[in-house]
Amino acid sequence: MANKHGHGRERIQFANTEDKQEFSKYPTKAGRRSLSRSISQSSTDSYSSAASYTDSSDDETSPRDKAQVNTQGSSDFCVKNIKQAEFGRREIEIAEQDMSALISLRKRAQGEKPLAGAKIVGCTHITAQTAVLIETLIALGAQCRWTACNIYSTQNEVAAALAETGVPVFAWKGESEDDFWWCIDRCVNTEGWQANMILDDGGDLTHWVYKKYPSVFKKVRGIVEESVTGVHRLYQLSKAGKLCVPAMNVNDSVTKQKFDNLYCCRESILDGLKRTTDIMFGGKQVVVCGYGEVGKGCCTALKALGAIVCITEIDPICALQGCMDGFRVVKLSEVIRQMDVVITCTGNKNVVTREQLDRMKNGCIVCNMGHSNTEIDVASLRSPELTWERVRSQVDHIIWPDGKRVVLLAEGRLLNLSCSTVPTFVLSITATTQALALIELFNAPEGRYKQDVYLLPKKMDEYVASLHLPNFDAHLTELSDEQAKYMGLNKNGPFKPNYYRY
Repeated sequence: MANKHGHGRERIQFANTEDKQEFSKYPTKAGRRSLSRSISQSSTDSYSSAASYTDSSDDETSPRDKAQVNTQGSSDFCVKNIKQAEFGRREIEIAEQDMSALISLRKRAQGEKPLAGAKIVGCTHITAQTAVLIETLIALGAQCRWTACNIYSTQNEVAAALAETGVPVFAWKGESEDDFWWCIDRCVNTEGWQANMILDDGGDLTHWVYKKYPSVFKKVRGIVEESVTGVHRLYQLSKAGKLCVPAMNVNDSVTKQKFDNLYCCRESILDGLKRTTDIMFGGKQVVVCGYGEVGKGCCTALKALGAIVCITEIDPICALQGCMDGFRVVKLSEVIRQMDVVITCTGNKNVVTREQLDRMKNGCIVCNMGHSNTEIDVASLRSPELTWERVRSQVDHIIWPDGKRVVLLAEGRLLNLSCSTVPTFVLSITATTQALALIELFNAPEGRYKQDVYLLPKKMDEYVASLHLPNFDAHLTELSDEQAKYMGLNKNGPFKPNYYRY
């Protein structure tokens, strides 16, 4: 999806002492129970109908403490409630209806089994749309083990449906940080099974394997990464000479970046804010921190509904684009007192500091649309003089001693996947891109890809787009031989050079 992401997972910095202190507020089983209970009982849950399938006894017990078995007799999974599988299956079937390209890919390649022998360990958002991807990979011959890249975005019923079909899934909505790393470890560290492909969203799975099980990389043929943050971490490894396998940067493929980051966030920013706050956007003062693809999508949507939008930027090119699109470029400290809504989407850390939070006006809404959960300094708000009041799922009022309230959404984590939903069609594009990247890396002859980070070949990017055109009854114009020769192109593509900016 991040932002997966844009719309990829917000990064939990395991080595960050402040974050560890923040999460130590929920160190016990009781802490895990109360957190998951508040989420599952909320009427504003991303898939609120799921609450009816979760009784109170389920909420009181951590999945790690429950012995569950699917109808095949397997217990190699850890989900909230395996009894929700039937409901989750219906969610997956609904998602399949708007993911025709992925289903088409499944049918075209099912006979060839291009992923036969692939053992894929995945760490992504676990939603109905992801389930369609996982089941497509399995139909193409792969074995999969899966965990969540976000502690809030898992659809419990979908995780149960996957577990029921025999996919080892370790995820539930409302995990603690300890749960999060435990689930990743259970996916990687299992007797008699070793991954040879990694599909990651945010880089935490890759980080964990490097830290705990570096020998796994001796058999891994490649890593596919879909988020800004995860790709950044891969490039850091490559620069340091520590990347020991080829990696595919899916995030910067044209189809993923434009659809998952720009078009998706253009819709899901409004969805997330409406579900959590019921805000009226007309006339509201909004500052969007970062004017990349995610920021552009957010600004377009907010401006269309009458919000008065300004942006912050470090990049003069993006800042100039913002000016030409009609947005004032400001420093956050200059406007923070007047803002009704503050939205971060940079992928950086400490974009909104405690000093700026102190200066916000009463009722200001603060949220994050970038991948990393480090953008808002939430750890600094866990202080004795401030009171936290949970008003609904993923919505906290932070109360200052003078009575001022700041509305914090999803504790600074990814708003759209924590508090709302993402359009299935957009996720179909991302999932198809991920599947093709896995097929490419797994089947590439030795020597084609070295220990470096690669972009998806443009021919594959165009193929992903072409698979989705039938949804719109779109008909491509074909080049004549004379036209193709004049342009120096192959009639079947690729149609643009690698340096072309869409």
